[in-house]
Amino acid sequence: MKPSILAHLLPNAFLSITTTSRTSSSDESSDDADEVLAAAAAPHGVIHHGIPQTPTVPSPSAPYQSLTIVTGHTESVSCLALCGEFIISASQGKEIMVWQQPDLRLLTTFGHGRGSVKDLVTVGSKIFTAHQDSKIRVWKVSRNLENIFKFVDTLPTNKDYLGKFMKRSHYIQTRRHHKRLWIEHSDTISCLAVQDNLIYSGSWDRTLKVWRVSDFKCLESIKAHNDAINALTTSKGMVFSASADGKIKAWGRLESEGPHFLMAILEGHKDISMNSVIVSGDGTVVYGGGSDGYVIGWSVDSWEVVFEVEAHKMSVLCMCLKGDILCTGSTDRSIRVWKTEVKGLTKIGVMKGHDGPIKCLQVSPSRIGGGFLVYSGSLDKSIRVWWVPNRNKVEVITSTPSIKIIETINPALTFL
Repeated sequence: MKPSILAHLLPNAFLSITTTSRTSSSDESSDDADEVLAAAAAPHGVIHHGIPQTPTVPSPSAPYQSLTIVTGHTESVSCLALCGEFIISASQGKEIMVWQQPDLRLLTTFGHGRGSVKDLVTVGSKIFTAHQDSKIRVWKVSRNLENIFKFVDTLPTNKDYLGKFMKRSHYIQTRRHHKRLWIEHSDTISCLAVQDNLIYSGSWDRTLKVWRVSDFKCLESIKAHNDAINALTTSKGMVFSASADGKIKAWGRLESEGPHFLMAILEGHKDISMNSVIVSGDGTVVYGGGSDGYVIGWSVDSWEVVFEVEAHKMSVLCMCLKGDILCTGSTDRSIRVWKTEVKGLTKIGVMKGHDGPIKCLQVSPSRIGGGFLVYSGSLDKSIRVWWVPNRNKVEVITSTPSIKIIETINPALTFL
């Protein structure tokens, strides 16, 4: 291992991928069996499938194939993050693994025995991990080749505790006959988000907390929802929290250093949980994924529903967005690919291969081979890498009794 590895952790590092060729089989069951055998034989539990050289045009209902399958976690993969040329994954089994591109070999592991990891985010050379034991842990890229990812601190910090534990006014009721400092989460921290030198944490204790990246100090604690918070995202100075109470809430600040206030409440369907939330790149549309399989879109200008689409027959657990392409992961073990429209979604593909629900999705920041990469983590303990091609135009024309789909593509693109 070389010291130059530290340079690869820069946020803008180029992300590459191998293009080992592979002959596809028409027998899907045989394909799956081959994948299992190859994964068992491959070093580090990695099997590579290449981007095919012969362009083909799939139907929107035809599944894409994964380029790479990565195994190694002993429990369900709970979260993924991209850090330069590295993929960082964490699981319910407490281990955090770092995979190096382009061959996705296992570089190192860290975080053993510190509580099941629910989410992680990267900020420069720091990594923040959210845990089931209600703690946030901070790691930093180190020059020590024996310990590249060095443990830095736990949030709340001891300094934060010492400054508050003596005053009764700093304690809040968390449940009957039980009080905690307001800087503490009292249940699993399920999600993290980053914006403007701030870390936001959402918890099953129904609170949203705000932390300063520079000194790890807790700045605010907000009683945000009436049930567990499942997901967070940020956009243009706003924070969006999705909860099991069926709502997505938008939070903002009047001043850059001021407290957060509730801007809007976005209602999902009755008696469902909102599991995922993401905002369009231009900040105009909020997408919420629910336990009923629907994706609902709200306009940020009016906070009104602009569309709702049954994306899956089972729960939508996660989403990722690249330009006008939205990917949704579900309990039904599939990832569906959608083109976002002004008032709806058009299905343009499906990715299948996982043997368990899709728990997390990440998208590559770079364009590769006329498309981009999507990374998925699943309850089947594996990570898959998918290549999603760009499409110049997708037009859906409805007629009776069938739907005709017209696709115009760049002839230089290849499809899986």
